[in-house]
Order: sequence, then structure tokens, then C-alpha cells
Amino acid sequence: MVLPLPDLERYARQIILPEIGEARQDKLLCSSVLVIGAGGLGSPVAYYLAAAGVGRLGILDRDQVDLSNLNRQILHFTSDLGRFKVESAKDKLTALNPGIRIEPLKCVLKPDNARSVISNYDLCVIAVDDIPTRYLVNEACYQEGKPFVEGAVSGFFGHITTFIPPRGPCYRCLFQESQALDPVQPHPEKFDRRGVIGVTPGIIGVLQAAEALKLIMGIGELLIGRLLVVDLLKCEFVELIYSQRSECPVCGGNSQSG
Repeated sequence: MVLPLPDLERYARQIILPEIGEARQDKLLCSSVLVIGAGGLGSPVAYYLAAAGVGRLGILDRDQVDLSNLNRQILHFTSDLGRFKVESAKDKLTALNPGIRIEPLKCVLKPDNARSVISNYDLCVIAVDDIPTRYLVNEACYQEGKPFVEGAVSGFFGHITTFIPPRGPCYRCLFQESQALDPVQPHPEKFDRRGVIGVTPGIIGVLQAAEALKLIMGIGELLIGRLLVVDLLKCEFVELIYSQRSECPVCGGNSQSG
């Protein structure tokens, strides 16, 4: 497919990269991503996916913009206070890139709707702060065969990893239910879930967007079976390796290696 001139101009600086070119830019324009959460992580994820030219972005969130959000949730402005986050997000992303489709989903993922929502997209990015949603998305993505990128933050710390069912381990392999008291592991003594500085979700969210773009284009090495833990106080990045558990109730015994 030959890209139209406006797209060639808009995405020129990434099209000239040998890893991308027109063919992979077209893959981005034909792709769809569900961003689950329009807060601290979802803001940079959505901004960079929209800027890169992901053709269809679903933004799922049921909350309204609160003043305490604005230190980190850069999709939303002071003038958006009281608005639903998905509506605020659609305005900003459409203004940034009117050539893509933004789908605001003002709802909550539940066991009775998770699979039907997720099945409409090529992949998901988890940008929420609660563990039950992570388990729900993990199971739904595994059942639907949809990849997803996980990220979590607290204070000056965060982590990111990627799952591609049935290849490699799933989220429950990494965090068993009894261990997942805090989404940011494996050093729970360092984390305070009550607070976060805005740069932390900014950095983790950008990394999540990078994983999603690589996944769509089929380039680079993804964080499959690898948990990248970030400590901004030390400016330290540590990679931890994890593997599938044979007793995992979601994927045990069914995963394909590699």
C-alpha cells in the first residue's frame, strides 16, 4: 500500500527508520489497541500510540478528572475537572492526530464483558492501579489469544513486562494471587501505593507504548518472560527473568516456548 502524502509527511521521521519504513507504518495505521485506563500510565501510552499512527485506539475508563490526578495524568487539563476521562482523552488525542479513530469506552471491565471488549482489538495495554483487573485481563487475553503489555508504578518505582498467549508465561505465572498484594513487585518494602511522582508513570507508560509499537510492527525484542523493574531514585533498571508455572490455573501446561 502506498501511503497518502499527509501520512508520509506526518510520520516521515519514523518512516525513514530502516526498522519501520512505509510497510510497517501501514501496519500501525491498520492496527487497533485497547488502552485500559486513562490515568497516569494511560496518558503517555495513548499519546505516543496516537502520535505514532495506531489507526484505532480504544480508551477504557469510567472515572472523572479530579484535581489530584493532574500531577501525572497528562491527558487531562485543569479545564477538564469533572469531565469523564475518556471524553477528555478523546479530545486531546483527536486534536493531536485527527487521522486516527479514538473510541471512548466509559465502562468497567467485568467477567461478563471482558472477552467481548478485548476481542475487538489487536492487543491491550494495562494502565490501571488495581490487581483484580490485571487478573481479569490476563484471563480474557489468554482465552482470546490477545497480547498485552503490563505496567505498574508506585512512588519512584515501576515495572513493565509483555505477554503473548500462548507464547511464554502469563500474568498469574509472574504474580500468584497470594503474592500480589502490590502490583509493583518484587521489592514491596520500597513501594507506597498512596503516592506517585508524575515522571514515574510517564517513563513506564512510554516504555509500554514502545512495547506495543514493537509488537504491532514485529520488530525488536519484547519483554516476554522478562520483568523490567525501574528505580528512579537510583536511575537503575533491573531485569528479572520469570517462566511459566506448570500449576498456573490460566496457562499451565498449554504455553508454547520461544
